[in-house]
Amino acid sequence: MAENKVQTAKYEKKLKVKKNDVVMVIAGKEKGKSGKVLRVLKKKDRVIVEKLNMVKRHLRPGRYSQEGGILEREAPIHVSNVMLLCPKCTKPTRVGYKFLDDGKKVRTCKKCGEVIEG
Repeated sequence: MAENKVQTAKYEKKLKVKKNDVVMVIAGKEKGKSGKVLRVLKKKDRVIVEKLNMVKRHLRPGRYSQEGGILEREAPIHVSNVMLLCPKCTKPTRVGYKFLDDGKKVRTCKKCGEVIEG
C-alpha cells in the first residue's frame, strides 16, 4: 500500500509573508477579512492568522488541563489564499524586492512602491 507522505524540499522555502504582517484573505470562507500573522508554517506553505479560520477542538481532561471542553482556535490557511496589506496604501498587494543603497534587501509594495517594514 502506498503511504501519503509530505515531500520536503532540500532547500529553505522563501515565503513573502512573515510573522506580525497584516494580511487579507483573498479566497475561502474568510474572504475579505484581514488579520495579523501569528505563525508561518514554511514546510506546509501555511500561515495562522489572528481571529480567522476558527475551528473547534474537543479537549479531554488531562494532566495539564484539569477541565476538558471545546476550545476555539485558529487553523492554518494556505499562503496562496492570503495577500499582504501595504501599510501605506492599505490595499492587498503582491510583494517585490529591491536593494537599498546600503545593500540591504527589503520587501516593497508592487502597487505604490513603498518599502514594507518587517
